[in-house]
Amino acid sequence: MTKETIHTLAALALLAAAAQASADAGAMRSYRGLAMSAGGERIATIETVEGEKTPARVTVRETASGKVAATYDSAGCAECRLDAPAWSPDGKSIALIGSDAKAGTASVLVLRDGKLRTVATLKGVANTVRWSPDGRQLALLATVGAKKLTGAVEAGARQVGEIGVAQEEDEQRIAIVPAAGGELRMVSPGDTFVYEYDWTPDGKGFVVTSAKGNGDNNWWIATLGHVDAASGRLRVLAAPKMQMNMPHVSPDGRTVAFIGGLMSDFGSVGGDVFTVPLAGGEPVDVTPGYKGSFTGISWRGQTLLASVLAGADTGIAAIDPAARSATMLWKAPVSASASRDGRFVFSADGKAAASIIEDYEQGPRIVAGRLGELAPITRDNQGFAPQVKAQSISWTSEGFNVQGWLVGPRTVDAGKKYPMIVQVHGGPASAVTPRYVAGEGGNGLVRELVGKGYFVFFPNPRGSYGQGLAFSSANKRDFGGGDWRDILAGVDAVVRQAPVDNARLGLIGHSYGGFMTMWGVTHSQRFKAAVASAGVANWISYYGQNGIDQWMVPFFGATMYDDPAIYRAASPIESIKSARTPTLVMVGERDVECPPAQSQEFWHGLKAQGVPTALVIYEDEGHAIRKPEHVRDQRERSLAWFDKYLK
Repeated sequence: MTKETIHTLAALALLAAAAQASADAGAMRSYRGLAMSAGGERIATIETVEGEKTPARVTVRETASGKVAATYDSAGCAECRLDAPAWSPDGKSIALIGSDAKAGTASVLVLRDGKLRTVATLKGVANTVRWSPDGRQLALLATVGAKKLTGAVEAGARQVGEIGVAQEEDEQRIAIVPAAGGELRMVSPGDTFVYEYDWTPDGKGFVVTSAKGNGDNNWWIATLGHVDAASGRLRVLAAPKMQMNMPHVSPDGRTVAFIGGLMSDFGSVGGDVFTVPLAGGEPVDVTPGYKGSFTGISWRGQTLLASVLAGADTGIAAIDPAARSATMLWKAPVSASASRDGRFVFSADGKAAASIIEDYEQGPRIVAGRLGELAPITRDNQGFAPQVKAQSISWTSEGFNVQGWLVGPRTVDAGKKYPMIVQVHGGPASAVTPRYVAGEGGNGLVRELVGKGYFVFFPNPRGSYGQGLAFSSANKRDFGGGDWRDILAGVDAVVRQAPVDNARLGLIGHSYGGFMTMWGVTHSQRFKAAVASAGVANWISYYGQNGIDQWMVPFFGATMYDDPAIYRAASPIESIKSARTPTLVMVGERDVECPPAQSQEFWHGLKAQGVPTALVIYEDEGHAIRKPEHVRDQRERSLAWFDKYLK
């Protein structure tokens, strides 16, 4: 036995002891960025233990047993965040991105022969490392000299001075570096923001979704294209009037598959699966009429293996593009996560799969096995008891089948009625799926609400994923119409089935959910307290204030300048004189998606009507509230607000 092996075994023993101690102390283990080796025999994840102040750690496990084979941390950079790992084609190496926010750098890292080494470093931000088919090169998405973190939910760069003149945009580009190390070479055009990419099977280029100009704003007009690795030339393959995610080329190099539909946020994926020739052409829907939303795809031969949300279930489907059919192989009422290509990862032969799953009553665990036979292989969180009781609620509304989740106390008193909070998800193109309700980092607001005796209802009204393209597109030009009626019908369904006090209802939401909260309190007296986070009060003024106005055209059918009436009709501020519900309003100071001026306008309107209200603006925060102290403050204020008016 070598000295290195002895050290490795000793380290593993210490880590195992630490993990057991953490479990005994009530600390939850989390997993993200799941990757499976080509042969399917091993998986890799980024694992952390709640409250543990150690560098980010990559854990390699045996797929069959879940046994830890090796662990690696970002030694020398305790604050670094590790991006999702990627296995080399030969299964001997793992590549990933390490980001050091303090230094403002991102590094390409490779794990091989038990050692972690840096292959390349850039000043800026980076993500999505992928091996070339021959394993000799690594590609990644890089933003050199980035002015902000990538994505519209991140805090926006401050707008000062003369705006829009000689102002360089952050452009995320494909970069290539030899796997053995060397200089990064920027490949894709310098004036184009690349959202997603994948190598072509011959290793000579990439299939991409991209758009020129501002990356936060222009995803909604992105095209599908091919980038030549040698010259960097971009050739457009298709420009459909839809949003596209996860482009991948078939193994024979002839066909590109992607997920397409009406989507409101980059990264929130749901739609049908489309194919188009790599030579270019008109995309074809190969899953027409499917009663579910596809959330990830991977080619395996001439078949596409896909993750899908269908009603209350997350599952794996096999798609035959030629027959335009899909067959469900595995499903369960859980949330699932894995990689940037979907909620599940697969072996090269498509016979094995793995995912990280959780539900409201059971903590995160990794499941793996042959398709259709997935079973838990980790038990780190097995000792955590359920904190809540959850059930799927289904109802019909104006011809649609609608689904949602009801979460409440484990036991209730006979004959007693409980207050209920209705939480509307963001998007609108999104869906609520079960997340474990645990400590500080696990659905903290829900945990505390239920602990105080509330039920919490999560509806997935029209416009949500999970019921097919027709359903997810049904709120187009109808914000606050059918979607709101679906929610009210869902509340009626809950009141009929659960011990909920119809006279003590609260309403809460963030982003689109914040808008729906503002809409709800100006169109109903049913709710006795509300919390609107990062909402939209006035679609007319919002159009000129936000940093992502391109998203609005697919949903409203025209720009605000061409059809102001539809924007005005959907604006809660137009009905502000009907508001009676005490409403707490919160927003991030540098929110690009839902600027604080919208929250201020609504708060001002409520004050003018004499409605109890408060406004909180969180310093330096974007659309996603990140700082732990602000997350806690939001939760505490929301709890106090509901207690004041509903208890």
